[in-house]
Amino acid sequence: MIQYYRGTEQDMEVLFSAFQAGFIDYMIKFELSLEQFAAHFFGPEGNAREHSFVAMRGEEPVGLILGGMKQYEGVQTMRCGTLAVKPDLRGQGVSRELFTLHQEEAVQQGCRQLYLEVIVGNDRAIAFYNKLGYQRRYDLNYYTLNAASGLAIPPLQDAIQNSALTIGQLDKEQFIEALQDRGDFHLNWQNDLDYITWSDRNLFYGVRMNGRSIAAMAITPQGRISLLTVNEDYRNRGIARRLLATAIRELALTRLQISFSSNDALQGFLQRLGFQKDSIQQYEMYKFL
Repeated sequence: MIQYYRGTEQDMEVLFSAFQAGFIDYMIKFELSLEQFAAHFFGPEGNAREHSFVAMRGEEPVGLILGGMKQYEGVQTMRCGTLAVKPDLRGQGVSRELFTLHQEEAVQQGCRQLYLEVIVGNDRAIAFYNKLGYQRRYDLNYYTLNAASGLAIPPLQDAIQNSALTIGQLDKEQFIEALQDRGDFHLNWQNDLDYITWSDRNLFYGVRMNGRSIAAMAITPQGRISLLTVNEDYRNRGIARRLLATAIRELALTRLQISFSSNDALQGFLQRLGFQKDSIQQYEMYKFL
């Protein structure tokens, strides 16, 4: 008999064991310690034990759903941070019951939508989410630039060349201020401003022209870019390339990686620089409540 518990009713070790059991045959291998699991999934990921549920078969943890809640793009949202069910119990209603508890929790917390990401090619999971009422809305792509130190930088246009242009690191408050003019485009949960500024892994860079912020970027010391944006009045004029080149030089980077959702302009820019699309791709799926 399977029993279900709120995440706060079980120790972190139990949640971790359920996670390990459910992902033992997953297409992407997770090699995490208990400490790494807790720090990652209950840190910047935004999951909370009080919004999560674990399935137990006697004393054995056999299923887990993590829930994280925040105001996302102006809507109170509950995200499924992970779903894990032990292989021998799949197709027996455990996943559905975990999602029922997940949705009930979202409704009780006043959420208006549910959100999750799923890897393209995981057809069984996608079909299951569709049956639950989730719909695909965005494609989440990953790109990599190898040999980043060889990035070519074109000359600036005259109008910018003759302006007072400064490029350098920003503190967190300056970065947030710089994004006020970024325009209205979708950011996936893990590249959202809350996630970026909560994490202590990011460095922030910006470009100012005559005292006005016109570009910003969040990047880790290892070269993973969470956000790259240029004010639409200054795009296609060499600004973003110089921003990337500054980070490459200062951080001694040999490779850049970036992920983003359904942004044709950014995709074209990256391809012109020599970025290659990675094999992994995800769908962002929503269910409105």
